[in-house]
Amino acid sequence: MFEDQHRKLDRYDEQILVILSKDGRLPITDLARKIGLSKSPCQVRVGRLQKQGYILGFRATLNAEKLGQDHVAFVEVKLTDTTERALDAFNQAVRTVPEIEQCHMIAGSFDYLLKIRTTSIRTYRQVLGETISNLPHIGSTSTHVSMQAVKDNAY
Repeated sequence: MFEDQHRKLDRYDEQILVILSKDGRLPITDLARKIGLSKSPCQVRVGRLQKQGYILGFRATLNAEKLGQDHVAFVEVKLTDTTERALDAFNQAVRTVPEIEQCHMIAGSFDYLLKIRTTSIRTYRQVLGETISNLPHIGSTSTHVSMQAVKDNAY
């Protein structure tokens, strides 16, 4: 699962990461039992993995449908300027927009791909027209609306 860049990880570390990526609330005693270590060494390993940046944090996975946030659109963005200054301005502005759930710089026919989560197509249209279109250096956008999330996990 973890490639050459992660050679510092042994099989216990890898097991910890796989298990915690699926259940970050698993008590340390249960985690230790699952990987075949006692509690203390397991706890030390989890702490080290956090300190080394392999584990960035723990969070709840929310039910977007129950929260009324189940409208997802992907937006291809082409910028008018791709200098470092322009990219930095765009990146900083994107981080301030709560409806933008993800933003990826793309190597291809457009510059960025945004994942936008809203309550409805109407709300999305408003966010597109009033917020996204006013981000720095926006040249054009193209929207793709998700009809169904077939697989949606963070890792």
